[in-house]
Amino acid sequence: MLNPKAHGPAPAPRRSSQPETGSVGEVRSFAPRPSSARRKVEPLEPGLAADVTAAAAIAAEASDVARRRVLIVIPTLNEERVISSVLERILDDEGLEDPLVVVADGGSADETRAIVRDIAVGDPRVRLIHNPGRLQSAGLNLAAATASSGRAWIARIDAHAEYPKNYVSTLIAEARRTGASSVVVSMDTVGEGAFQRGVAAAQNSLLGAGGSAHRRASRGQWVDHGHHALFEVAAFEAVGGYDETFSHNEDAEFDLRLAGAGGRIWLTDSTRIRYFPRSTPGALWRQYFSYGKGRARTVLKHYTPLKFRQALPLAVAPTVAAAALAPLNPLLMLPALAWLMASLSFGLVLSVRQRDMAVALAGPAAIIMHLAWSSGFWAQLFTHASRKLAGEIQGPSRQAVS
Repeated sequence: MLNPKAHGPAPAPRRSSQPETGSVGEVRSFAPRPSSARRKVEPLEPGLAADVTAAAAIAAEASDVARRRVLIVIPTLNEERVISSVLERILDDEGLEDPLVVVADGGSADETRAIVRDIAVGDPRVRLIHNPGRLQSAGLNLAAATASSGRAWIARIDAHAEYPKNYVSTLIAEARRTGASSVVVSMDTVGEGAFQRGVAAAQNSLLGAGGSAHRRASRGQWVDHGHHALFEVAAFEAVGGYDETFSHNEDAEFDLRLAGAGGRIWLTDSTRIRYFPRSTPGALWRQYFSYGKGRARTVLKHYTPLKFRQALPLAVAPTVAAAALAPLNPLLMLPALAWLMASLSFGLVLSVRQRDMAVALAGPAAIIMHLAWSSGFWAQLFTHASRKLAGEIQGPSRQAVS
């Protein structure tokens, strides 16, 4: 049973494609209702019985079609280079039943919107909407609220990835087979330039992914989090969709609420995606700094403990800060030096194994990822603490507002 009120406040629930039942505040159940007491009915004449059987078969077929219909959402911002190929690939799916693709654009300054408009003129399956919230979370919620009626599934597509043929229909088949509320996929990160190949090697390894299932798993399994791919519309709406105040880590925060409400997340091994990481050190730093802040916000919202693979890089920023005090005590430099040497050595080992010298840059890439994530996490904690302290100093009424 999915409970919209699980795990504290969530964004206002979106319009559901299924009618609500019960009184205000009643727990919404997606389980079949108990059958009512049956009353005796007289047998139908043979001709009428055949008509009823045929009508029932048509209704069952229509219901099955409805369970295959999907809303595909692609949040975009300045994706003119890839949006055409992404749309073409996603719609090249023989198993889709009356799909609708909504491109939720956050205000692109390039030709993204013009390209999508031109495609939509010749293909009624494609629609462009403006996403004033700009974030992916806001785009998904807006599309779900305006275009999910009569559709059982929502697929989330990232413009920075490559997708195999029949990707979305495979996800739907997996959801129907397993009964999952959400299906997530594994990622194969790939790079083109030297630095991007180093980043990809780091993110595909234990050094960068820390054993995360959707980075390393090779078999289907139930998980608590993964790369978002497909949601059941009813489940997505029941927990309030994404928290639009999250610019990063909105997926992990959503999964916490979904699991807490009784939803189940299936990591499929039937399909996977190829993802292209950031190609410059600055872009990689900004991405992982935001990831760290997002994870801290999730911890503060739900009071959930960090896993070991998350707690370990959390120590990096304090370790580097302690190294700055080495003139007072040289021993303070040792932890930072050990971390740097371990990262660089790991990158060298990966480059030898993969016979690609560019992969040696996995070491520097991992250093950027660890330090940026840790710095972002601590920055968010300090920001939260300072706001809370300011609220306490200014009095209860002011604290309530903050």
